Amino acid sequence: MCGIAGFTHFLGNMGDKQTLKAMGDSIYHRGPDAGGEYLDEHVGLAHRRLAIIDLSEAGVQPMHSHDNKFVIVFNGEIYNYLELRAELSEAGYPFKTHTDTEVILALYASEGEKLLDKINGMFTFALWDIEKQSLFIARDRVGKKPLYYLQTDSQFAFASEIKAILTLPNVPKDIRLDAVHDFFAYQYVPDPKTIFSHIHKLPPGHSMTIDKTGCQIKQYWDVSFSDTRVDSEQTLTNELHELAKAKTKTRMVSDVPLGAFLSGGIDSSGVVAMMAQDSDKPVKTCSIGFDDKKYNETEFAKVVAEQYQTEHHEFTVHQNVKDNLEHIVSFFDEPFADPSLVPTFFVSELARSKVTVAIAGDGGDEVFAGYEKYNTDDIENKLRAKFPVFLRKNVFPHLANFFAKSEFVLFRKAKSLFYSLSLDPAMGFYVTNSQIEDRLWEKLATKDTQDKLGSYHPSKITVAAYNKSDGPDHLSKILYTDMKTYLPGGILVKVDRMSMANSLEVRAPLLDKDVIEFAATLPSSLKFNKGEKKYILKEAFKPDLPHDILYRKKMGFSVPLASWLRGEIKELAQEYLFVKSEGIQQYFDMQVVKELWQQHQSGKADHATVLWSMLMFQMWWFTYMQTNTQSASAH
Repeated sequence: MCGIAGFTHFLGNMGDKQTLKAMGDSIYHRGPDAGGEYLDEHVGLAHRRLAIIDLSEAGVQPMHSHDNKFVIVFNGEIYNYLELRAELSEAGYPFKTHTDTEVILALYASEGEKLLDKINGMFTFALWDIEKQSLFIARDRVGKKPLYYLQTDSQFAFASEIKAILTLPNVPKDIRLDAVHDFFAYQYVPDPKTIFSHIHKLPPGHSMTIDKTGCQIKQYWDVSFSDTRVDSEQTLTNELHELAKAKTKTRMVSDVPLGAFLSGGIDSSGVVAMMAQDSDKPVKTCSIGFDDKKYNETEFAKVVAEQYQTEHHEFTVHQNVKDNLEHIVSFFDEPFADPSLVPTFFVSELARSKVTVAIAGDGGDEVFAGYEKYNTDDIENKLRAKFPVFLRKNVFPHLANFFAKSEFVLFRKAKSLFYSLSLDPAMGFYVTNSQIEDRLWEKLATKDTQDKLGSYHPSKITVAAYNKSDGPDHLSKILYTDMKTYLPGGILVKVDRMSMANSLEVRAPLLDKDVIEFAATLPSSLKFNKGEKKYILKEAFKPDLPHDILYRKKMGFSVPLASWLRGEIKELAQEYLFVKSEGIQQYFDMQVVKELWQQHQSGKADHATVLWSMLMFQMWWFTYMQTNTQSASAH
């Protein structure tokens, strides 16, 4: 796992080797083992290395092909590189190292851009073709590894993190106003946008080519739900079990110490079971707990740790969030507000003290329908089908408005239900998952903010993904939507930043492309079965895990956010919201912000989500913007 950065001189001179070194130094945490730069008259490449495979100096990057025709900087792991290396060796390629990096160079020499169809892993890389004077950049299929790029009339640069791009001179920091609205709706900024107007994300499953004629972006992979398997449930369950076992095994290849995250949930427990069955020594496992029992899953993790006799380590998040929060949040160079970033940082820190690589259960919920929201959405969609369109469109909105006038929890739930039922399924799914209601946004956002946004609404992102899906039913379409939005924009950003903050590599077997493509062919009833979430994954792991682990209520990686804002981080939040108010005061009515704060502190209402999002926005602002009150455009 590493960090990459670079630029081209096609649009204008971007700098020298010192410029490249500064870009690399800004992401030192991603690769503390080595660094290097390459510069010619057209392109500059920088690399920071976290050595995992082939620890010798031969693995240092930027790496040249044996004939010096190509140069690459690479971040990630290619899990099928040994098979590919054997094929390429047999065809006559003279390998100088034992790295997966050189396999990419060899594949490009023989396959060109089609190499992306052959490699299976998590990656971003930038490959400079010296003869063609063309820079080829690619990102893995689901977005496990990040790639940002700056593009203006006179600049092109790229990096694993925005902070590396911001080291360059004269980078415009204009804020995208639509991205601000997106952030408060989703708690992250969805790709291809970033919070900055001139910096973008390369979407997962895409590549880009940059040369003197310009920049071209192509999609090379997508997941299809159109073909549904008709095999027996037992056949499919057995196949999934063997697939999960095989993909876990490929992620256990490492020249450095390796372990696992263990939350006690189905996904991480299943992965640990697969690891233990394929290891001749105890697996190192790491868990995070809280003093508040409602959020503490360590007792479940202990059950699995004891079953498989792992070398188990725990860390309890006591009242130490306040002292660490600013440091933790500083690793996000655009606003990000998933509260589980806090325990993810601590479990990564704990794991890094024991290992350099951790295997995790990420992806199980998105691939096999594990979130409670899928149950809520299923109920709403069934109710939607029972009522005539006329009633839903003309009567239900009025009922929603009626119930909205009350602060009673039951009435507010009724309001949400009637409002959601009045919408089509795609918009209903957006409303179920949005982190800020339109009514609250309209109350918070100043008139100037709303005027500049015009007709823009964050739901466009959810609806566009939903409509792009070729799934045969509603569940397939919302799973596709989450794989294209929440997974790369939320889950994987959190895991990448918090693990890399601790120079830790995290691998996710359940996000292997073969697992995703297999799951997409399963009937929806085998993923969500009469209210049972992740049905087939539980069936697949039945031989390996106790009943109480498989069928306990899902907790997720949650934190006691409401109580934190009333206690542990109250003073810190007050300072950022009401003393350092420069950021949000450009967009929000501060009197309304104060009202929400006071209502939350008194216990009359729970505004934890929006207040936390504002706090995260402020912490980002004062790390990356400070007094730069640049103009905002809605795009």
